[in-house]
Amino acid sequence: MKREVKFSLVFRDMWQSAGKYQPRVDQLVKVAPAIIKMGCFDRVETNGGGFEQVNLLYGENPNKSVREWTKPFHEAGIQTHMLDRALNGLRMSPCPKDVRKLFYKVKKIQGTDITRIFCGLNDPRNVIPSIQYAHEGGMIAQASLCITYSPIHTVEYYVNLAKQFIDAGADEICLKDMAGIGRPVSLGEIVKGIKAYKEDIVIQYHSHAGPGFNMASILEVAEAGCDYIDTGMSPLSWGTGHADIIAVQEMLKDAGFQVKDINMEAYMEVRTMIQEMCDDFLGYYIPELNHLNNSLLVKPGLPGGMMGSLMTDLEDNLKSLNKWKVKNNQPELTTDQLLVKLFDEVAYVWPKVGYPCLVTPFSQYVKNLALMNVIQMEKGKARWSMIADNIWDMILGKSGALPGPVAPELIEMAKAEGREFETQDPQSYYPDKLDEFRKEMQENGWELGQDDEELFELAMHPEQYRAYKSGKAKADFEKDLADRKAKKNAPKGDMPKSIKVSVNGQTYEVNIAYGNEAPAATQAPTAAAAAAPAGEGVDVLAPLEGKFYLVKDNSEVAKKVGDAVKAGDTLGYIEAMKTFNAIRADFDGVITGIMVNSGDSVEEDDPIFKIAK
Repeated sequence: MKREVKFSLVFRDMWQSAGKYQPRVDQLVKVAPAIIKMGCFDRVETNGGGFEQVNLLYGENPNKSVREWTKPFHEAGIQTHMLDRALNGLRMSPCPKDVRKLFYKVKKIQGTDITRIFCGLNDPRNVIPSIQYAHEGGMIAQASLCITYSPIHTVEYYVNLAKQFIDAGADEICLKDMAGIGRPVSLGEIVKGIKAYKEDIVIQYHSHAGPGFNMASILEVAEAGCDYIDTGMSPLSWGTGHADIIAVQEMLKDAGFQVKDINMEAYMEVRTMIQEMCDDFLGYYIPELNHLNNSLLVKPGLPGGMMGSLMTDLEDNLKSLNKWKVKNNQPELTTDQLLVKLFDEVAYVWPKVGYPCLVTPFSQYVKNLALMNVIQMEKGKARWSMIADNIWDMILGKSGALPGPVAPELIEMAKAEGREFETQDPQSYYPDKLDEFRKEMQENGWELGQDDEELFELAMHPEQYRAYKSGKAKADFEKDLADRKAKKNAPKGDMPKSIKVSVNGQTYEVNIAYGNEAPAATQAPTAAAAAAPAGEGVDVLAPLEGKFYLVKDNSEVAKKVGDAVKAGDTLGYIEAMKTFNAIRADFDGVITGIMVNSGDSVEEDDPIFKIAK
């Protein structure tokens, strides 16, 4: 009999890889005992990454969720682990050092044992400080190697990276094969190289099923000495998710490894509960294609964790693009046609921007850049004609050192726009901010929370937390869910045009549109129109669909009616596909109207500002 291989259930990532949202805290607490009863898991991934941000998006407090969700696993002696993004903490963009340090203290107190630290650039300057902060907070620091396949990302590259993390104090190493495109033999060689350097270092392997390599990869890394394997379970296994625990356990048992048995009665109980969660509301955000494996993913290398939200968001991108095509007498695209164009463009863009590992946030940046290129070229415009500021930050080095060189045409574009490439420590660009957020909470009369956990949430997710506190997040979510349920469940030809939704005692009337039709006008003017009446001038139109914000963080001053602006000045932002896209003035003038409120959803070509020349 060979040595023991242990299993982790990546419950958080199962949902993130399938769709857009996570279960509510009542659903998590209900399913935990059955997961424990399965008897085969030594670890469960309970939180981290997008998990806590999406709680806010549908109006739930993530601190309450984490505390209640981790408790039963601790009582059962099962370790809990989370995903964190190093310099970015739990969000898409870099965060201040004081916020990063508070992060680990809060999560350890809330019940998370292990933090899986990763940087999509594999820049040790981002990962090593988080190892230190995790230890200061009392957590086990698991440093990740973000696995991808390129001329730069060789076995030697990864083994040397692991050595740096081990020398810096990492307690464990994770091979984070987030796209499932790591080649099995190479992954086995990486594990052997790490174990040769430090035989007793714990190694955990994380992979996604989509491209088709991961069962072979699991067997290879186990043979090479891997200690823990991440798994999923039905109905959220395979596809853009993970290999199912049943198949992995049987494969490793047949190979002679010691593995724990699965209580199949409990497995079916958990499976039933997951399906109930899907039927309740989560399934409305899980595209059917995400249940399927797809070897087309080998070429673009997009991660499974992003594919869940990508396929949901792509519906809106396709709808917006096809509206433009109909308006301009061009044939519409199908989802498959847009997807293939996107995958091809990702493969083209990725080397041009220096081969960042395609994992959050850089997978979103590369995908978003590729998608904007596709959309702009479909409209007859030039490639690279819309690059969001945070994508520029990646290209310029403000998020860390890119593994490869940036293409000459992008270097020339940067110079023409007065942008400079950076080489200093990425953290230096993001000064401490906790005192500012503490002051905001005091001014609003908000509690800092147990162990400063509410302060942490505001500092980590400012816009989402403000929307959560105001009730807007829950209202927006309830409206969107009602729309999706109406579209899916109403009999064809008898689709409702409006419904009423009650949120926290406030009733909202929701006008519903189908296909390319416009929603019916409301009887009264909208809150946005009442708050910001339009003046004279030229309309500034939304360049894409998303959520409009006047500022992207509290370091900026919001534009207001009466402000003078110069051509090229940033007026505001549209958050789309997890990036902030700047809306800029095309000419000098004065703002005479702001047509929407910060946080409102807008469609492409909606009037946002009026500017008088």
